[in-house]
Amino acid sequence: MTKQKSDLSRAFSEDGAIKTHVGGQALIEGVMMRGKYNWAVAVREPDGAIYVEEHDLTSGKDKNGWMYWPLVRGCRALVESLMLGFKALEIAALHAFGDEEGEQKAAAEATDEAVDYETTLTENVESREEEADFGHREMVISMVVGLVLGVVLFIVAPAAITNLIVGEYDDHTLAWNIVDGLLRVAVFVFYIWLIGRMEDIKRMFMYHGAEHKAIHCFEHGLPMTPDNARQFPRLHVRCGTAFLIMVMVIAILVYTIFPLNAIISGFGVPDGMPKLVLVIVARIVLMPVIAGISYEITVRWAGSHPDNPLVKVILWPGMQMQYLTTHEPDDAQMECAIAAMQAVLAREDAEEAKAAAKTAPTASRLTLLRLLPPAPSISCEKPVVPAKPRLIDRTLEFPRNCSR
Repeated sequence: MTKQKSDLSRAFSEDGAIKTHVGGQALIEGVMMRGKYNWAVAVREPDGAIYVEEHDLTSGKDKNGWMYWPLVRGCRALVESLMLGFKALEIAALHAFGDEEGEQKAAAEATDEAVDYETTLTENVESREEEADFGHREMVISMVVGLVLGVVLFIVAPAAITNLIVGEYDDHTLAWNIVDGLLRVAVFVFYIWLIGRMEDIKRMFMYHGAEHKAIHCFEHGLPMTPDNARQFPRLHVRCGTAFLIMVMVIAILVYTIFPLNAIISGFGVPDGMPKLVLVIVARIVLMPVIAGISYEITVRWAGSHPDNPLVKVILWPGMQMQYLTTHEPDDAQMECAIAAMQAVLAREDAEEAKAAAKTAPTASRLTLLRLLPPAPSISCEKPVVPAKPRLIDRTLEFPRNCSR
């Protein structure tokens, strides 16, 4: 009997031949896919329909080329991903928990209480803008609170606990950074495991698995259907989870190399709370550098060398984390992921067709000329000796017994 492979081994061994730059993100009852020219959101609405919305991606490379330099482009990509993720979550929240006017009407008609429904519908339409604005404010507040909690959970708390365990930073710098990094990873894993117990987050992790399966299906060149996508593993070697783990690993190295001890001694920072605050501030300030290095390793290098054995070693921790951040999806969730993927792929096909039409106009004209019939020759009423035309006022004068 053949032993069944795990999703981890299958994700490495069954990586598709078509390497795509399309990536995605799981949302509330939906999936967001991002391509080269646009990003699209597919959300399952309360009535069972799939709502699809897409937006253009604008590139600032011509105006701000420096933002695409190595290291810098990692910070730019991280900020862009956060902003797009915020917008996509807002769209998903509006449509996944959309108005229930249709359900209200059906219930009212069933109980013969639909007399004032049109008035209620009008009031709902008038208040829709206010509700959308209120939802936007809620999302902004949630994002700010989430960022603050993230800093507290993954930077402040590990640093404070490490200070209690190891002692002052400049007395045991290497041990301090190692313990701090291990605590940060432990807090992150526990946090993912804990929120994964929530029902809504469980469904979001199922959509995360659907996103991976849809990308697998495309990379293997199969038609985008739930039946075809279902056969693939829910783990993917190019998942962003590996980037988050790499950030935590690189952070240990960067914090150890950074000459914080020289700053402490140079400014005479006293022990206790002032020194701890300086360490925390330095960690926050160095986050863009860490994100840039992690991007170059996990996205640029590992993404372009998937068969390198060292890549598998580097990606292994992130692949293990995907067992927590993905669950097996159902067909309805895979339909959402496929709908978002198809919206992005359709745009890329259209842009490629435009580019092909622009790059070969001369060839098209030559082909057209080859297909044209030959120009008609001059016919004469009776055979005559051809006369040499004379140039008169830049026009050709033909013999009178010939017609054009």
